[in-house]
Amino acid sequence: MLETDLKKLEELSKKLESPELPLDEALKLFGEGVELVRTCQKRIQEAELKVKEVIEKDGLLIEKNFENK
Repeated sequence: MLETDLKKLEELSKKLESPELPLDEALKLFGEGVELVRTCQKRIQEAELKVKEVIEKDGLLIEKNFENK
């Protein structure tokens, strides 16, 4: 779930801010963060494809695909 992954990213970010974090652990957490970002981006792109704008025109509902502006 996107919200869960975003929360994990926030937690990873806080851990990475620690000056006492060993380099090996920081690199591991950074890698996990990169994967989470990719997953979030994919989920957002999938959601954008599903979003449709519904417009009422002459009593009819017309669906339009979501477009990035």
